Amino acid sequence: MDNISRRSLISAGLGAGLVAGVSAALPQTAVAVSTADDAGLRTDPFMLGIASGEPWPDGFVIWTRLALDPLAEDGLGGMPSREVAVAWEVAEDPAMRSVIARGVETARIQTAHSVHVELKGLKPGREYFYRFRSGKHFSAIGRTLTSPAPYETPAALAMAFASCSQYEHGYFTAYTRLAEDHPDLVLHLGDYLYEYKKDSYVIGGGNPRDHQGPETSTLEGYRQRHAQYKSDADLQAAHAIAPWLVVWDDHEVDNNWADDVPENRDAAQLNDTTERFRQRRAAAFQAYYENMPLRASSVPAGFDMKIYRTIQWGQLANFHMMDTRQYRDDQLAGDGWKKNIMERLAEERTITGAEQEKWLLDGFKKSTQRWDILGQQVFFAERDRDQAPEIDDVSMDGWDGYAASRRRITQGWLDAKVRNAVVLTGDVHRNWACDLKVDYKDPASPVVGSELVCTSITSNGDGTGSTTDPVMAWNPHLKFYNDNRGYVNTRITKDAMTADFRVLDYVTTPGAPVSTKKSFTINDGVPGLS
Repeated sequence: MDNISRRSLISAGLGAGLVAGVSAALPQTAVAVSTADDAGLRTDPFMLGIASGEPWPDGFVIWTRLALDPLAEDGLGGMPSREVAVAWEVAEDPAMRSVIARGVETARIQTAHSVHVELKGLKPGREYFYRFRSGKHFSAIGRTLTSPAPYETPAALAMAFASCSQYEHGYFTAYTRLAEDHPDLVLHLGDYLYEYKKDSYVIGGGNPRDHQGPETSTLEGYRQRHAQYKSDADLQAAHAIAPWLVVWDDHEVDNNWADDVPENRDAAQLNDTTERFRQRRAAAFQAYYENMPLRASSVPAGFDMKIYRTIQWGQLANFHMMDTRQYRDDQLAGDGWKKNIMERLAEERTITGAEQEKWLLDGFKKSTQRWDILGQQVFFAERDRDQAPEIDDVSMDGWDGYAASRRRITQGWLDAKVRNAVVLTGDVHRNWACDLKVDYKDPASPVVGSELVCTSITSNGDGTGSTTDPVMAWNPHLKFYNDNRGYVNTRITKDAMTADFRVLDYVTTPGAPVSTKKSFTINDGVPGLS
C-alpha cells in the first residue's frame, strides 16, 4: 500500500472502500487461510474469472471479483451484504504445488466484492501462476509474469494488443484465439465494454447478443455491464493467459467524451449536464478500477483517475500507456469528420493535457530502452479523406483534430533521440499500418516512426475482409488497411519488432478460426514499416 496516493484517499464515496482490497505480500509470507474457509457461499462465486496486470520486476497485480448472479440489477452480483474472505496463492508451477506466496483479502460490498492484490518480492523475468479460494470454491488458475530486471535485455517479448469489444456485435472468439497464441503480455487499448442499452447500436442483420440493463450512467449500471462482459468465457481465457496493461477510450464512460464534456450535453435521455456527467464519470471510473487489474496508484478520486503510466520491460521496451480522453480539449465543430477546420492546428489545443504531455516527453528523454511503445487510443497519423490538396477532411476525434499536440509528441521523441518509436492504436474497428512523419503535407518529410492500428474484437460485426481503402492513394504513409475483426500479435527483440495482423472471418457466430492477414517488420534503428 506504499504506492497509494494521498489524493486518492480524499474522494467522494471511493477512498477507503477502494483501497481496502489492496495488499502487498512477500514470498513465503505465512498467512493463515482459515478465514476464507467459512465464506458460506453455496455456489461458485468466481463467475467473473480472474486477471493479472501491471507487471514489474518483483511482482504484479492479481484480481478477482466475486459474483453469484452477474446480471443483478443492483450491480452487486447477487452477493450477500457482508464482507467475504478470499484466499489467494501464487506458485511457480501450473499445478500450484510450489506455492511461494499466499494470503487472505477481504472482498467488501463497497467495492462490489472485488479484490486487488499487489505482489512484491518475486523474481524478475519469471513465469508464475495464481488462483483464489472462497470457502470450498476455487477460481481458475491464471498464468502471469514479472517483467525483467531493469538492466536486463531479454531475448524476446511476445506482446498482443486488442481493442473495441462490443458484446452485442458478436462473440469474443478472438480473445480465445489470442490466448491460444500464448502471449507474455496483453495491451488493451480501450472500448473494453460499451455503454449502450439493447437495440440502440445495431449492426446489419441484427445483434447476435444483447446488453442487460439501461445505458450505463450509474455505478449500479457500470458494475452490471462490467460483470456481463467479465462473464464471457472467451474474455476470461485471455485474462488468464498473461498480465494485461489496460487503458480506456470512450465507451467505458460515454461515446466520444472529452474531459467533462459528454457526447450529448443536456440530452433528454440522460440529462448530461456538466455536473451530472462528472457524476457519471466518477461512477464509470470506480467500476473500471473495481473490474481491472490495476495498481492502487490508479484508485480514482471522484471524477479523476490517473491511468497514464510507463511500464518497463527491462532494457528492451518502455510501454507508455496513455489517456487521450480525460484531459483533452473538446472536439471541434461538433465532432465527426469535418472539412477545413483550421482551428485544429492551433498551438494551444491538446489531446493529452499539459501534465501528461510533459510526463511523456520526460519519459522519452530518460529512455535507455530499444523500443518506446505508446499504448493509446485514437488514430495518430494524418488520415485525409479528400484527395484535393486544398481540402482537409479529417476526424476531429483523432490526433488530426489536435495536430499541434501530435507534432509536439513526434518532435519530442526525435529531440530525445528515441531509438525506435512505435504507436499502438485502437478505436477505428479496422486494421491499419502507417509510417509516421512530423509533416504529412511535405512528401520529402522523413519517416520518424510507425503506427500499428488493431481492428476490433467484435465492434461493427463480421466485416468485409477488404484490404483496400481509397484514401491510401493520396495518403502514401498509410501502408495497410483491412476490414476484419481480430487482434495484433507482436514479437519484440533488440533487432526488430514484427507484427502479425490476426483476423477472423466472422464473429456473429462463435468458433471462427484465426489466420494472419498481413505481417510487418520494424527494424531496429530504421523508422517505418517493411
